[in-house]
Amino acid sequence: MFNLASALLDPHLEAGRGSRPAFRVRGKTLTYEDIALLANRAANGLRARGVRAGDRVALVLPDSPAFVATFLGALRIGAIPVTLSTYLPADEYAYLLDDSGAAVTVSDPAMPTAVASPTIPFDELVSGEVEDVDTHPTKPEDPAFIQYSSGTTGKPKGVVHMHKNGVQPAKLHGRHVSEVTDRDVVFSVPRQFFSFGLNNSLLVPLYYGACAILEPERPTPQRALEIIAIERPTLFYNVPTGYALMLAAAESGANADLSSVRRCVSAGEALPAPILERWKARFGQEILDGIGSTEIGHICISNFQGRVRPGTSGQLIPGYEARVQRADGTDAAPGEIGDLLVRGPSTAKEYWRKPEATAHTFRDGWVFTGDRYTRDADGYLTYQGRSDDMLRISGMWVSPLEVESVMLRNPAVRECAVVARARDDGIARPVAFVVARDDAPDTLAADLLALAEEALPSYKRPKWIERVHELPKTSTGKIQRFKLRGR
Repeated sequence: MFNLASALLDPHLEAGRGSRPAFRVRGKTLTYEDIALLANRAANGLRARGVRAGDRVALVLPDSPAFVATFLGALRIGAIPVTLSTYLPADEYAYLLDDSGAAVTVSDPAMPTAVASPTIPFDELVSGEVEDVDTHPTKPEDPAFIQYSSGTTGKPKGVVHMHKNGVQPAKLHGRHVSEVTDRDVVFSVPRQFFSFGLNNSLLVPLYYGACAILEPERPTPQRALEIIAIERPTLFYNVPTGYALMLAAAESGANADLSSVRRCVSAGEALPAPILERWKARFGQEILDGIGSTEIGHICISNFQGRVRPGTSGQLIPGYEARVQRADGTDAAPGEIGDLLVRGPSTAKEYWRKPEATAHTFRDGWVFTGDRYTRDADGYLTYQGRSDDMLRISGMWVSPLEVESVMLRNPAVRECAVVARARDDGIARPVAFVVARDDAPDTLAADLLALAEEALPSYKRPKWIERVHELPKTSTGKIQRFKLRGR
């Protein structure tokens, strides 16, 4: 028997650490005992409504004790929590709930309710329920939870994680990169419905007996800086776009005190080197950028404290293996762009009820990530774009990230995404979509073209600069370049 909820909670309770803080929510503290009892009430509430082992329980909940308790309570009884974004339109909920076959949806009254399954407010779920529950005898290989891939290229797929794999991100990234201890206070801007956020705010800190800060509302850059100033976290997690926006807020005069933070960690997409360098110059703190995926379970490649190389995803975290391979399956040479495959103990079992997609991605223990990478002689891996985002210009492959990093050297640029656009003659050329600061000069487009002329060979230079108010993104903050290609 191995039950993920038991693995995360029971050791602390049995060792007499139940009174230690587990979560902080807007000034209120919940201890390990508090959250364990609340999870037991959620488990009993689900059972009372007919939920049994193997049933899927959809969560449409903000980052909150309700999310944590429902997630852990479902695990306790062998049910499978399905974590759904709280930022979706009704039709997308309908697709995800139909795809997962959720028996019930647990929600917050403030969250969308136009969903195609019975919906229970969390307060109603736990009302009157007792605080003792028998743990279902799940096996290590049993499905534990489902998280949907972020859908950067189309419909999201349900990624099925096993009970035994849920503690591996703590044992690997948590140990070797963040170096989490029970004295840490953790704050993650990425939400718990997102694989990165679920690990940052729940799976990893609970494993180590640390405390996590939960913010129910999606934090603005200013709000994130305010939470850091008030709660004084020691570990901070965000996506590259979030770091860029917080940096812009600080540069525009927002109060920014990061003196309590000992580690800044990034993932979700590649962190451009100019953002890292400006962040370090402003705050004296490096950002440990890495790469992972919902399918891998967490970050598997990362920069490490004291050996950060800006512009790279870093090196393999102990416990993982990686290959960069050509289309014919042979290993790419150092510096040669190839497809990234990863193997490790945190990887998912399969896609939910999608055998063809499972066979494409999960290959004899390896996860085909869909990311294009190079590896240098020191083992540092550098992201070159998604397989379907790479630009074919003048017969040569161009990484959009390389061009975007040049655009971001101009401090008037907040965000940038580069795609290919065909001219009237059918020949593709790069176009840069730019989100500018409010005080950006009218000459920004010309300035960026001049910068590209200095820094890039002619075939990599954008032929057009288009200023936009925002870039299309998934609910987890990843840029949807396929939507830009359609403009």
